Amino acid sequence: MSKNKESLLIKILQILGAHPNKSFNYKQIAAKLEFDSEKVRKQIQKDLKKLLKQNKIKETSRGKYQIIQKKIYLGVMDITVSGSGFAIVDELEKDIFIPNHRLNKALHGDLVEVEILRQKPGRNPEGEVIRILERSKVHFTGIVKMFNNYAFIDPDDTRMYKEIFVGKDHLNGARNGEKVVVEIYDWPQKVGSPLGKVVKVLGQPGEHEVEIHAILDEYDLPYDFDPEIEKIADKLPKKISRSEIKKRRDMRAITTFTIDPVDAKDFDDALSVRKLENGHYEIGIHIADVSHYVKPNTLLDKEAFNRATSVYLVDRVVPMLPEVLSNVLCSLRPHEDKLTFSAVFEIDENGKIYHEWYGRTVIHSDRRFTYEEAQEIIEGADGDFKDEIILLDQIAKKLRKNRFKHGALSFDRIEVRFKVDDKGNPIEVYFKESKDANKLIEEFMLLANRKVAEFVTQKIKPKNKTFVYRVHDEPAPEKLQDLNAIVQKFGYKLDLKSRKSIIKSINGLLRDIQDKPEKNMLETLTIRSMSKAVYTTENRGHYGLAFDYYTHFTSPIRRYPDVMVHRLLQDYLNGKPSPDKENIEKKCIHATNMEIQAAGAERDSIKYMQAKYIADFKNVPFKGVITGVTEWGIYVELTANKVEGLVRRTEMRDDYYYYDEDEYAMIGELTGKKYQLGDVVTVSVLKTNPIKKQIDFQMIYDTEEDMENIAIKNNTVSKLPKPKRRNYNRKKK
Repeated sequence: MSKNKESLLIKILQILGAHPNKSFNYKQIAAKLEFDSEKVRKQIQKDLKKLLKQNKIKETSRGKYQIIQKKIYLGVMDITVSGSGFAIVDELEKDIFIPNHRLNKALHGDLVEVEILRQKPGRNPEGEVIRILERSKVHFTGIVKMFNNYAFIDPDDTRMYKEIFVGKDHLNGARNGEKVVVEIYDWPQKVGSPLGKVVKVLGQPGEHEVEIHAILDEYDLPYDFDPEIEKIADKLPKKISRSEIKKRRDMRAITTFTIDPVDAKDFDDALSVRKLENGHYEIGIHIADVSHYVKPNTLLDKEAFNRATSVYLVDRVVPMLPEVLSNVLCSLRPHEDKLTFSAVFEIDENGKIYHEWYGRTVIHSDRRFTYEEAQEIIEGADGDFKDEIILLDQIAKKLRKNRFKHGALSFDRIEVRFKVDDKGNPIEVYFKESKDANKLIEEFMLLANRKVAEFVTQKIKPKNKTFVYRVHDEPAPEKLQDLNAIVQKFGYKLDLKSRKSIIKSINGLLRDIQDKPEKNMLETLTIRSMSKAVYTTENRGHYGLAFDYYTHFTSPIRRYPDVMVHRLLQDYLNGKPSPDKENIEKKCIHATNMEIQAAGAERDSIKYMQAKYIADFKNVPFKGVITGVTEWGIYVELTANKVEGLVRRTEMRDDYYYYDEDEYAMIGELTGKKYQLGDVVTVSVLKTNPIKKQIDFQMIYDTEEDMENIAIKNNTVSKLPKPKRRNYNRKKK
């Protein structure tokens, strides 16, 4: 097509676009363009038919045309390992599939504008990214591939579908094969790869410290403190002055102890207990008074705010506060006076509260218990403060029972932990289970968090004060319907008629799947169907806990929102006015985002360690459960150690398989054999890549039927039909 003809097409669209609610025939368009040539009029007629075929205009009546106004959607990109993606749009039931050639340089997590190009019944709409509004990230870790005068960085992130070009002047001393952090600074329209510059050289890939640091850098998380911050923290007074004690409620004479994991170094909560003359009990929930040491707008405070949370990787903790604060000054260590912020309750043995008090205190912990030591006492062993621990356990169980009676969800997830050698190599996998001692602490922390939020919101006047809430919204109905469709395939059913019936049936499901192969998978899917908990100044309650009011008060050593809550509560106790809500809300959003970043790093560190661990078990058969089915393969979680890996469709050699989303299954074209969610299979390790956090399994065919299927395929491979393409149909997450 000539430039003149292209120009005419554009002008026609401009005319129609300027009057989106009107229709025009070719004569009217020609008049608006001030063309009276018969030749041009005929060309306008041809162009109108062309635009009609391209679905850019519609014919409203014979010979009259109107522009089609395409709706623009706001979405967040979810890039798949295949290099294509889905735009997650809140207002749509299904995500919009974006093929790779229509991503228009959008990357995973980017906020984008999308338009739908075509839509077929029962399928995800297909669309195109038309504008990138906000980049999710610009820093990536990867390995240098050096050429003569430039290099490409091969990203660790499998969702980053392009290598990053780095010119010779931007290598920052990096050499071929090294792992680096690269920053994307530009991606011109007509350039195939983004342009980057190396901002940090990490070292040799595969080395444990390098890979752990790479995970933190991938999520823009720090792994050490600036020396100036450390120096400020070191200068904080180590002794508690008499004048400070006089300002506080002195509770040092009351029996007090901590219960924490065996490897914990920061003890940010303690419990005190004593019997009152009226037969009730006074139980104090004492939390490290971080806000006493970390003052607003200081360098320490700014650093804590920027980090917002401690990060718990498989082999270390990256703390929010310098060690002198988290492990010494603020840690409620035994046999030391400590400054605390406390919630003190007069309570009976059934958990009924008669009086509550909140304020700054000074305590003295008499004993440091591990969860295991406290559990032994609960189970009948003798030990220090046995009566107190038994009493607290009994009250905690009453509180827990009452919580579930009012509609709380019962999640007791198994957490995977690793024992590592001095070089950071995993030597054993074990599971962390929540027992009565863990639940004892959990219930009293939940009680403090709930009652502090309730106290500030309801009992301190005036009402409508700015506060930090931890909210958990009700799940979206379509997510619950999708969950119900899955659990029904395992013989379970959810009652979705009301909130009460939903909670009851979900708790019933979680109870019924105990000791079943599908337990971990269905628990994970149930959690994913829930809304995400966030920090906000708008109180919307906590769905999962069934609380009308909830905040985070109990972990200021490792969570910045808790520090904010302590400051706000103290200000209100002192009669100070409510601060600017918008400013607090911005801090809440930052804290939520940093929590998500930290969770991503924690997951990646587990995947990295799993890949290292399982690499030593090649050719060993493992029983596993299918936890996911996609067009590119089947995800299997090993029963013995919870390691998850992928059986690629291309490695399933006994048939040609296609993905059927409605069945949540991979189905053989020739044999009809199905691999579905929850099926128990036998696999072995095919290959691992700890750097990419990838594990590939292969099926072990150990039955006569399996072997017969392989034989059929091998004898008839040339006659089999090609697998059906079903590569962009998925339900809303």
